[in-house]
Amino acid sequence: MKILKDMFAVFFPEVCLCCKEYLGTNESVICLTCRHDLPITNFSFEENNLIEKSFYGRIPLEKATSLFYFFKKGNVQHLIHELKYNKQQQVGTLIGDWLGEQLIESNRFKTVDCIIPVPLHPKKLKKRGYNQVTTFGESLAKNLEIPYYEDILIRVSSTNTQTKKMRFDRWKNVQELFHVQNNFTLENKHILLIDDVITTGATLEACYDALNKTKNLKISIACMAYTK
Repeated sequence: MKILKDMFAVFFPEVCLCCKEYLGTNESVICLTCRHDLPITNFSFEENNLIEKSFYGRIPLEKATSLFYFFKKGNVQHLIHELKYNKQQQVGTLIGDWLGEQLIESNRFKTVDCIIPVPLHPKKLKKRGYNQVTTFGESLAKNLEIPYYEDILIRVSSTNTQTKKMRFDRWKNVQELFHVQNNFTLENKHILLIDDVITTGATLEACYDALNKTKNLKISIACMAYTK
C-alpha cells in the first residue's frame, strides 16, 4: 500500500492549498511556510478574549475561541472557501486537529462534554453534499475524546445569504431557524457549539436560544475563524 501511495505521489504530487507549491514529505494540506504565516488568535488561552466580549449582554457563554483571524482575501478565507465549495474537507481536519491541541493545552475547555455543529438546512446539505464543519468537529471530538452529535440541533428553515446584511437584519433573519431534538441527551451537559466563521454572531446566538431550552445546559463556542 505504501509503495502505491509513493508512486501516486510521484505522478500526482500534492500542492499547498495556499501558495500552490508542491508539499514536502512531512507536509499536509498547506506547506510549513504558509502555516506559519496564518493569523493565529491564541483566544484558547485568553480569558475575556474578543469573541467572549462580543457576546457580553447577548448570551451567557462559558468560553469562546477561534483558531484564526479572518481577513478578506487572506489565506484563511481561501482555505475555508476550499473547504466549503471545493470539497477540500481535509482543511476541516487540519484545523480541528490544530485547535484541538490548543484546547487541551489551554485547559480552559476541560469540562466540555460533547460537540454540536451549527447545522445546514437539509436543502443546502443535499446540494453541497456535506456540512463544512463536520470534519472540523470530528477532529475536535477525537482530540478531546468526547462525542460529536450531528443530529440533535436541526435547521428548520432556510435564509438568504447573510454576507451583505447589516447586523440587525441578520439577527431578524435567523430567529427561530433551529430546533433541538432528543434534548434529554444534552441535559446537565457542557457543550461546545462549533461553526466555521464568526461575523456578527447572530447565527450562533439563534443556536444558543434553541439549545438553551434544555435543562441545566452550559454552552461554549469554538470556530475556525473570527472576523474582527
